[in-house]
Amino acid sequence: MAEISAKVVQELRQKTGAGMMDCKKALKETEGDIEKAIDWLRKKGIASAGKKSDRVAAEGLIDTHIQPGGRVGVLIEVNCQTDFVARNEAFKALVKNLAQQAASADSVESLLTQPYVEDKNINVDEFIKQTITQLGENIQVRRFVKFALSEGNEGIVDSYIHTGGRVGVLVELNAKTASASENEEFKTLAKNAAMQVAACPNVEYVTIDEIPDEVAQKEKEIEMGRDDLAKKPDNIKEKIVQGRIEKRLKELTLLDQPFIRDQNISVEDLVKQVKGKVGEEIKVNRFVRYILGEGIEKQESNFAEEVAAQMGSK
Repeated sequence: MAEISAKVVQELRQKTGAGMMDCKKALKETEGDIEKAIDWLRKKGIASAGKKSDRVAAEGLIDTHIQPGGRVGVLIEVNCQTDFVARNEAFKALVKNLAQQAASADSVESLLTQPYVEDKNINVDEFIKQTITQLGENIQVRRFVKFALSEGNEGIVDSYIHTGGRVGVLVELNAKTASASENEEFKTLAKNAAMQVAACPNVEYVTIDEIPDEVAQKEKEIEMGRDDLAKKPDNIKEKIVQGRIEKRLKELTLLDQPFIRDQNISVEDLVKQVKGKVGEEIKVNRFVRYILGEGIEKQESNFAEEVAAQMGSK
């Protein structure tokens, strides 16, 4: 097969945290297929399923807007080029306004065509271009998500922003009646659920029932192929693998996490406690987590060379 490039090896290292020689061997064993190489490393016990170091941190802010009454909420990510601009008050105000405006938009494209909230004479896209000129950096509305309670459905949408706008979470909790939705215990549960999601980066689902069959099947294939089970009888291997899979799937689900404020109970236990206080059925319906710059390839540059180039161009 063709020689494995250093770039591919580095990409696999970023995704798994494994050593260079292990990554090279994995890629050779899998003919350069990165996804198969990740599985190979996991089978060897070299890479962790929860490794997320491939998330390159672009700059900018994640912010949120919850409409009065808590029936509609938005989580938005707006990117810029440097942390310096991300901390600029004009940039912060722009992101705050965009989060508010996104509540009445269906997509980033439709948001950009809206009249800007602080200057109705221009649209959002034009205002962003003005801000780019003002701050001297490219600014992009990367994405947003909106949760809105459907007609006749009770509950609350809430959010949590962590580490200065680098992590954000939006959650929706449902209840049977409006009075339950206004209960302070219920509102506190929504805030705690959002904080829990922010604190558990591997959590992707509310319950195990939501995990697709193909995800569970892939975990089984990985576990069945681990070296430490190679000499085990098939019936013993099946029991060990089943236990490992159950443990792994619980790591992916919100309700199975130990509650961050009381490790003696799970989030599911907390929900049951609040349900007893509210006096009716309640449900964590859905959530989404944004991590600033996840998946964005950030261009590396030499700051001294940039400054010298700018000085030479004047």
